[in-house]
Amino acid sequence: MAQLDLARSDDRVYSLENDLALPSVPFGKEFPDRYRQIGIAEANLLGVASGLAQSGRIPYVNTFAVFASMRACEQMRVDLSYPKANVKVVGYYTGLSGGFAGPTHHCTEDIAVTTALPGFTVLSPADAYEAYLATQAAASVEGPVYLRASRGDTPMVYSSEYPFEIGKAVTLCEGSDVTIIATGCLVVPRAVEVASRLASRGISCRVLNMHTLKPLDVPAIVAAARETGLIVTYEDHNLLGGLGSAVAAVVLENEPVPVLRFGVPDVFCTRSDEYEEILDLYGLGVHDVYEAVMRRLR
Repeated sequence: MAQLDLARSDDRVYSLENDLALPSVPFGKEFPDRYRQIGIAEANLLGVASGLAQSGRIPYVNTFAVFASMRACEQMRVDLSYPKANVKVVGYYTGLSGGFAGPTHHCTEDIAVTTALPGFTVLSPADAYEAYLATQAAASVEGPVYLRASRGDTPMVYSSEYPFEIGKAVTLCEGSDVTIIATGCLVVPRAVEVASRLASRGISCRVLNMHTLKPLDVPAIVAAARETGLIVTYEDHNLLGGLGSAVAAVVLENEPVPVLRFGVPDVFCTRSDEYEEILDLYGLGVHDVYEAVMRRLR
């Protein structure tokens, strides 16, 4: 819907897909001349998007995250990053949210890949509302953007409007004893639940929704380290190269304090199951994080 609303106000906006949509989608019905169904050809999909960008259009590419960041990694690098192409890539089924689709469709490496590409802005909204805001904000960035998105139903984090700003973390809970820095659908609402459980034990927990992974909100991280003394990172991504790695580097360089990292271990998922169950399997449940923080603070 965000892409459609953008297209209504800007005739440069295009929407491209590779065999993910139903035969008739709202964008294609309303703007058939600006909708392209490329087919199962991800490298070509990004090449077409780059060409459109070079001719002054603003293409939004919609595909599975693993296909964009893995199968078409060279095109992300050479066709988008190198020429600073004004393309917005929306990757679905990020992390383990592919659930039953299994490891071929899970994507726990995309943060590491995309944040390493020069010139890329990387967004990771916390719920459907923020995904809408992030999609619209991406249009204002001159250059390539990668947006991590879930495809299934996930809990809502926001109950009212707020001003989304790229590169500025959102404080969801105030706290002075520990800070949880979380990113992504399902994980951020779990972080809020952890904070609530800690509060019931008299522990004041700050929660930062790090919806932008590049550029990272360094001042918010440094302030949290200085003011709370313990940082916890929480993400649906490989522990290597994701939010935890980036936050730990910032803390080490600016305000050294302990950092506890919660993410997917450096393995392929061994089970096809509901998304929530898989996260729990890898120690990313609310109770896991809560217990780890309690042990650290005892």
